[in-house]
Amino acid sequence: MLSSFYPGFLLSLTLILAIGAQNAFVLRQGLRREHVFWVCLTCGVSDALLIALGVAGMGALTRAVPLFETLMRYGGAAFLVWYGWRNAVSAWRGGAALDASGGVTRSLGKTLLTLLALTFLNPHVYLDTVVLLGSISAQYPDRLAFALGAMSGSIVFFFTLGYGARLLIPLFAKPSSWQILDAIIALTMWGIAAKLLLG
Repeated sequence: MLSSFYPGFLLSLTLILAIGAQNAFVLRQGLRREHVFWVCLTCGVSDALLIALGVAGMGALTRAVPLFETLMRYGGAAFLVWYGWRNAVSAWRGGAALDASGGVTRSLGKTLLTLLALTFLNPHVYLDTVVLLGSISAQYPDRLAFALGAMSGSIVFFFTLGYGARLLIPLFAKPSSWQILDAIIALTMWGIAAKLLLG
């Protein structure tokens, strides 16, 4: 079992480490200390669901229905452009509203809806979890253990990112640090959107 669990765990961590829309959102929520537990749990459960679908053989969906990938690509790109614009506006305005200890707090419902959109409208999530992990799991004798390892890697990563962000709070006591973070997030979202449209 461990010979399948550990590769799944490490591969999941490797795929998740690159900064993306979901990771940037979790980092921001961790810095603001807003709904961190629920944000991390939602990310972990979402990834676990997609990994389970991939290991169970649902990775064939993108190959069987090419239109699905196209719709996800353009829909995801449109959402990322909009979300990037919101962060760019926040970076431009700056001010006390971006203070980690205060400012406008978004409701849990709105926070999770934004997170779910960032997760499920991003075709890269499907490629990494459903297609790639689903395909690679076939190489291991215990596919269930591989899937559990990949799910564990995802959950460990998101909780580490969400709660570990608190270590950076002194840095983000300055509004200018929030402006820089928002600018980086905006550029990241637009970069991912451009990659989706051009790729």
